[in-house]
Amino acid sequence: METLVAAHRVMPFNTWLKVTNLVNNKSVNVRVIDRGPFVEGRILDLSKAAAREIDLLGPGIGQVRLEVIAAPPDIPANDFYAVQAGAFSVYANAERARDRYVERFGTAQIAVKQGAIPLWRVLVGKASSIDAAQQLAEQLRAEDKNVFVVRLDQTVPNAATPAAVSAPPPTVEQTLPR
Repeated sequence: METLVAAHRVMPFNTWLKVTNLVNNKSVNVRVIDRGPFVEGRILDLSKAAAREIDLLGPGIGQVRLEVIAAPPDIPANDFYAVQAGAFSVYANAERARDRYVERFGTAQIAVKQGAIPLWRVLVGKASSIDAAQQLAEQLRAEDKNVFVVRLDQTVPNAATPAAVSAPPPTVEQTLPR
């Protein structure tokens, strides 16, 4: 919450971004350490400290420009993407949804989003490009789903069971629209 970090759906972890508030032209450099936001039309979650630096703490959202200023040294050549097709506060509900998607699309998994209450995310497919994942997203969107393309990260373990998760203290994040 008090460090200069951000969440992005597809940027590799440890990517450094320059985020500029388009209203006041203030900028802050942040490191991508998490996945999100999972709200349509928003591209980045900033920590409280980063939002404070560019005067977005009060408004909570705003128009920004993103620039990659440093990529992580260990970007894998075999990136994979999936489509988040659901998020559940009850693990059993996530399991049922995952099983339905496995039947239809061959692969789906559960990943946990830590928070005050863990959120069990159902990720469908395993595409080697953003374009391929976007095609799957369009197919799911046709079923009136609120879906997002996300990067599958080697550093984020799949959620085996709810007992494997201990929730950290809650954090405050700022979400910024496109």
